[in-house]
Amino acid sequence: MSSRRTAAVLTASAAVALAGLAGAPAHAHGSMTDPVSRVAACYAEGPESPSSAACRAAVAASGPQAFYDWNAVNIANAAGQHRALIPDGKLCSAGNDKYRGLDLARADWPASRMTAGEHTFRYKGTAPHRGTFALYVTKDGYDPSKPLTWADLEAEPFVTVTDPEMRDGDYVFRGTVPEKSGRHLVYSVWQRSDSPEAFYTCSDVVFGAEDGGGAAPSASAPTDTQIEEGADESSVEHGGHGDDDASTGAGVTAAPETPAPSAEATETAETAEATEQAGAEETAVEETAAAEETAPASAAPAPAPAGGAVELAETGGDGATPYLALVGAGVLAAGAAVLFAATRRSRRTRRG
Repeated sequence: MSSRRTAAVLTASAAVALAGLAGAPAHAHGSMTDPVSRVAACYAEGPESPSSAACRAAVAASGPQAFYDWNAVNIANAAGQHRALIPDGKLCSAGNDKYRGLDLARADWPASRMTAGEHTFRYKGTAPHRGTFALYVTKDGYDPSKPLTWADLEAEPFVTVTDPEMRDGDYVFRGTVPEKSGRHLVYSVWQRSDSPEAFYTCSDVVFGAEDGGGAAPSASAPTDTQIEEGADESSVEHGGHGDDDASTGAGVTAAPETPAPSAEATETAETAEATEQAGAEETAVEETAAAEETAPASAAPAPAPAGGAVELAETGGDGATPYLALVGAGVLAAGAAVLFAATRRSRRTRRG
């Protein structure tokens, strides 16, 4: 293999490594526990045989596994585009068919009692990360017997908080609940700041003595014991960063597909691009070599002090970023070195 081809292979390998790491799934998980989310309430009742009619219907629609995976109602590549990615009628499942049972339109979901004024919210974070929580409440006149739409929610969140403190495994933050009456729903969006991933929950709540849709069971959050006992049945990581998220069904939400170009057109374009790139690289390397021969050597950067800290982009505990930078930089540097050396030898041969 020629030196130029070796450099090209190394550079291509670096690109593949960078793309693979950048596309790795994210691993934050959690769900609202005060007020209790639908998925958490049904998990607390028991994924195999829940006690409430609404949870039994949800399990029948989704299967028990969705509720063992109660902390993974997410979109991996949301990046704040929640309304664009989640269609009306599928807000509680975040458009994920695995959790379709959460979208059932019924007025007997287990609910939490709520009053207007100051409230302490809790969100169980089984794999915590930095990010922002936004809580919305349904508008007056909300009808739980109809599929939930974005238009059913108030236009602005009534609580927004970034990086709240964590106590005993829960994110804890305070907010002011607006005046409401009867049955409503609190919709939460947890958008990570170190990843495009976001999490979603629907929490059924009742203001006042009457829920407006008949008596409904009270929602209860899963206990730490229940969470620990169900972890072995879960297909998602609890308390860390595992490799099993592909089985959650909550993966990347794709953009609409565009027609693929023909094989002949693709080959022609790739050939032209490769030829143009090779010419540009050779010109750039020759110019760099000529400048190096005539210009004085620049001063090398001063080494970091022993034990000194190096600032890296915030990852919220995900170790992929430093590894990405080091591997990518190392492989790209190796490719550049081989290509530069080959060009220097070629120039010396022509001069001789």
